[in-house]
Amino acid sequence: MKLVLISIGLLALAFAGIAIKILVKKDGKFSGTCASNSPFLNKEGEPCSFCGAAPEEQCKKSDVAA
Repeated sequence: MKLVLISIGLLALAFAGIAIKILVKKDGKFSGTCASNSPFLNKEGEPCSFCGAAPEEQCKKSDVAA
């Protein structure tokens, strides 16, 4: 039972941290949402398959419906 309570507490802390980050960020947007911006995920330098942005560009889809 103690392990379950600790697990729920840690999950709640993680969700609270994400919520605070969204509230503090301007317009509630995360920066670098395209996977093509990550050098670890895009080693060949291919454009984003979702919005077409090159690795050095910002995401071209400003109003993405999740």
